[in-house]
Amino acid sequence: MPKRPHPAARPSNHKPVYRRILLKLSGEALAARTGYGVDTTVTSAIAAQIKELRGLGVQIGIVIGGGNIFRGTGSNADAHGIDRTTADYMGMLATVINALALQDALEKQGVFTRVQSAIQMASLAEPYIRRRAIRHLEKGRVVIFAAGTGNPYFSTDTAAALRAVEIGADVILKATQVDGVYSADPHKDKQAVRFDHLSYIEVLNKRLAVMDATAVSLCMDNQLPIVIFDLARPGNIRRVALGETIGTTVSA
Repeated sequence: MPKRPHPAARPSNHKPVYRRILLKLSGEALAARTGYGVDTTVTSAIAAQIKELRGLGVQIGIVIGGGNIFRGTGSNADAHGIDRTTADYMGMLATVINALALQDALEKQGVFTRVQSAIQMASLAEPYIRRRAIRHLEKGRVVIFAAGTGNPYFSTDTAAALRAVEIGADVILKATQVDGVYSADPHKDKQAVRFDHLSYIEVLNKRLAVMDATAVSLCMDNQLPIVIFDLARPGNIRRVALGETIGTTVSA
C-alpha cells in the first residue's frame, strides 16, 4: 500500500551499498527555475554531489536529457512542425551540450570525466564503446553518456536503462523534482500519496511516470532496480548510494 511521505530517512552505515551506478538526470535539472538553458550555479551544485559520491569509491555513469534545450519526442516536435526523426536527432544533440556543461563543472572540481557520444563527433567526445566506458569507470573516471541511444524514437530513459545494463550497473538512480513516485501529481493533488516501493509490473500496469515503458521493461528483464529521488535536496545522491530510505524504489 502507498504511504505518505516520511520526514527523514533512516541512518546508514556510511558505506555505499552500490559499486557502480547509472545516474539519470533530466536536462531541466541543469536549468533551475528558468526551465531553459544551462544554469552554471545549479550545474556546479550537481557536480559537487557527484564528486561527493565519487569520493566514496562509487563508479558513476551518467545519462542526461536535453529537454532544457530541445525535446525531440512527441508533441514538442509536432508543435514545431518538425519531422519526428529530425526532432529526435536535434534532441540528441541537445544532450551533448548538457554533457559538455556537466563535464566542465565536474572537472573544475577535480573530477576526471569522459563524455561518450552515441553519435560520432570526434572533436567533442569519444565514441561510445562499451569496453572503453567500463575501463574508464574502473579507473575512477565519471563517464557521461550523450546522444541517447543514437537512434530516433528512443528516449533518454531508454538510453539510461540500456547503458546501465551494458556497463553492469547495480542500480539506476533517477533524479527528479519530487521525492519519489506518487499516486497523482503532488503539486496539484494534496491527497496524493507516495509509494516507497513498486514492482516493475505495477509501474507498467498503472502507467506511473517513472520511466517510459521500454526503459522499465528493459530494467525488469535484467532485474535492474530503479530509485527515484529528489535531486533538489543537497546530499541526496550520496544518501541513496549509502542505502538510506529515500524516494521510491522500483524492483522485482
